[in-house]
Parts: sequence; C-alpha cells; structure tokens
Amino acid sequence: MNPTNELISPQDGILRDLWETAQAPWQSGVLPSADRLARARASLPTTLPDTGVGFESIQEHVMEDIVPAFNAASISPNYYGFVIGGVTPAALFADNVVSAYDQNVQVHLANHSIVTDVEFNALGLLLDLLQLDRPVWHNGTFTTGATASNILGLACGREHVLRRAAEKKGSLVKSVAEDGLFEVLQALGLSGVQVLSTLPHSSLVKAAGVLGIGRANVHNICRADDPLRFDTERLEAELARTDKASIVAVSCGEINTGRFATTGLEDLSRIRQLCDKYGSWLHVDGAFGIFSRALDDTPEFATIKKGGEGMELVDSITGDGHKLLNVPYDCGFFFCKHPDLGAQIFQNANAAYLTAGSASGPTIPSPLNIGIENSRRFRALPVYASLLAYGKEGYRKMLERQIRLARMIYGWIYEHPQYTALPGSGSKAELLDQTYMNVLFRAKDDALNGELAARINATSQIFVSGTSWQGSPACRIAISNWRVSEQRDFALVTSVLDKVAI
Repeated sequence: MNPTNELISPQDGILRDLWETAQAPWQSGVLPSADRLARARASLPTTLPDTGVGFESIQEHVMEDIVPAFNAASISPNYYGFVIGGVTPAALFADNVVSAYDQNVQVHLANHSIVTDVEFNALGLLLDLLQLDRPVWHNGTFTTGATASNILGLACGREHVLRRAAEKKGSLVKSVAEDGLFEVLQALGLSGVQVLSTLPHSSLVKAAGVLGIGRANVHNICRADDPLRFDTERLEAELARTDKASIVAVSCGEINTGRFATTGLEDLSRIRQLCDKYGSWLHVDGAFGIFSRALDDTPEFATIKKGGEGMELVDSITGDGHKLLNVPYDCGFFFCKHPDLGAQIFQNANAAYLTAGSASGPTIPSPLNIGIENSRRFRALPVYASLLAYGKEGYRKMLERQIRLARMIYGWIYEHPQYTALPGSGSKAELLDQTYMNVLFRAKDDALNGELAARINATSQIFVSGTSWQGSPACRIAISNWRVSEQRDFALVTSVLDKVAI
C-alpha cells in the first residue's frame, strides 16, 4: 500500500502541516520526552477564563504545547504496544470530512441524508473483505470499539439463551430486554448466565460486568496442555449445567500471542454442535484475528488462515476497525446472524416510527435501534473510503507484511542467547508457522526480565507492551500499522533488543 499520492492535501496551513506529518515517515521517538510532557502539563489552564483566548491563540497552544506531548502510536510503525494500527491516507481524508460535516448517523430516512446508506454499504464491503456471506451477515453496526461490540454480542447471547431456556420450560417469560434479567432468571429457576472462553480479552469480561452477567461468571475452559485451546469435554460439562445458561466466546486472536482458540473448521463445527445441543449462543471476539480471513489460500499463511475458518457457523462477531483495518479511533464493528433479536433488544421503545426503510434498494434499519448509541459519529465513512481505496489486495498485502515482520523478529529472538520466545514449546518452524502479528518473549536473565519492557521503551525507538505470561513478566510486540517495512523495521527492532540485552 503506497497511497500517499492519491489525495489532495488540505490547503489551510495548519491542516496541511498535520496532513504532511501524518503521511511522512516518523523521525522522532515513539514517546514524548519528559520535557515535552512537563511543558504540556504546565500549559494546561487551572480554571476557565471569563474571556476566551481566541482561535489563533488556541491553535498555537494546541500545536506548540499539546501536540508535541502526544505519542506516535498511530503515526509510527514502530509503536508495538497496544494493537493500535494506523490511519491510512484515505481514512484520514474521510475522517476530516466526517468532522467538517458532523453528520449524526442515527436514523435512516431515505430523503434526509445518504449517511445511513453509506454505513450499510461499508458493512457490506467489510463482509466482502472478511469473506462472509452478505445475505446471512449483512446485519450489523459500527461501534466505538471491541468493548461496545462485545456488549452487543453478549446482550444478544443473553437474550437468546434465556429464551431457549424459557422454551424448554414452557415459560411465558422470554425477554430480558422487556421483563428484566432478575425477573427472567427467577421465573426460570436459573442462578445466572455464564460466558465460557479461553483466555478472554478484558473487554469481554468488562462486557459481562456491564450486562449484569458478572465478571466472575466468565470462565476459562482451557486444555491442561494448551491454555489457548478449548477443552471440549469440560465445555460440554459446563453447557450441560441446568442451573446456568451459557454463552460460548471464541477468541479469534488471543491478545498476547495472537493465536487462535480454534485451528480450523472441524474445531468450530464441534463447538457449534455443542451449542446447538444445549441451546447456547456462539460468539466470536475477533478484534484483530478476524482479519486473517482476508489472506489468500497460500501455504505460507495456511495455519493462520485456518484459525479464522468456520466463522460463518457462529451467531455473532466482534471486530475492531481501529486495529488492522487501520482507520481512526474510535471504530469497532458487530455482525449478528439474527437481526430480529438485536432489534428487539436495542430498539427505542417509544420511537418505533424511526425504523423507516429506504424508498428503493435494501431495507436499512435505523442505527439507533440496532446498537447502544442514539447519537453516533459517522465513523463508517473512513472505513468505506479506505476499503474502496485499497481493496482486498491492498489489505491482504498489508497484512502479509505485518505477519512476515513478526515472523522475522520471532525467528531472531528464538536464536538469541539472552531471549526466550514464548509460548516456548515446539520447534522454531512450528513457532513461526503459528505466528500471526504478535511476538511474545522474555529475557532469560530474571533481573533483566523484570525491567525489560521499561528498558526497551526508554530508548523511544520502539515501544512494546509489558505483560505477563504464565505468571512471569514478558514483553509483547504487536505489529499492526500499514506503514510496516519488513527490512527497515526488522533492523531497528533487533538493534534495540541487542543493545538492551548487553
């Protein structure tokens, strides 16, 4: 992807400077210096003035005091901390349009604005990239991120599993959205709803807390020999419980290793069969792993491609656009195979007239009736622009570069005398074959390992996440920016790691 010449830069001086900065290779450190942070904090007012400072003064203040204290998480390809991604030039252009016109993507009224049509179309383009069938899956919405999307998925799952339980008992109480969670559980004689997963991301656990399912009711159902894979015998035992209704959440890209909870269609088919047998909901948390479906069927990436197989069998899917799709914060997406269920949960009860469809073409639901928010930013436009600008091939090549760089770094760490590549089992070939876009490692020396992330980040040449793996400190490199250059970035990362290990 080399899109820098495809767009016309804004003509205003400051906007042009911002545009050029966002497109140029990043030369500064990935973190702001202590002096810049101190200056920025000192510049913040302690009270609101009676008389405003004026537009020109605030421009100067923002650009000279605040912006220098930003990190380069999105702009630099060498920020490997959180899975940030970047902002493609097409997405950056579209996001400026979004801010300038400030459309509220709330209600679909065919003669009112094109924005809901664009959002609906963008969801379809995204399904094409992810190789999911439009007629089945073209029911979804854009959210603020994976946390909001997981809330939607677990809310739909909660409604579904309790309705199924009500059907089995012949109960008239069927809807949490209408009757309330406590009332439905009491009527059905259940103690609660549980979420069964493998090393779930914190956003899934947070969603369970928000929805009244409870963080304590999110359980790891992992194999004893592999914390990333489901133990199907334990899973069935939990699903068979008569005191709980169950949602199964598949991690499509575990946050530390980037690995998948299933290894192909056979795994997910078995879980689907169990969910059908016991009336459970099958949800995929695919924040970044879902983009493995954009890869071609080539031997080089066959194992990664298989990690995303079978997703068409599940009930709901969560993903993050501001990760590997490389569009601005905030942007998540949610797809559900059961559109009527979502509409019944999220509808505005006193605003049924706001469900008007299009005068021509497909019926487009009003977004306020299929998601959390009533007031919504037009975050679909950067997705729409970026997908159309670069297409399937552009995104596939971008992801291939990211995976190859991760594998180059992993291979180097595997051979390094002072580092251990994690998870730590298997041969080098097996490790690289399963590498997606995360690199998990630690120092062999315990003293160095305790401060490894801090020492790496203190260079400000690269930034990594300090994490924990099996009870000990570790570091994670997450490669997700569209600016990735395999040879350039490999040389930089290995140089930093070599110096830190001395």
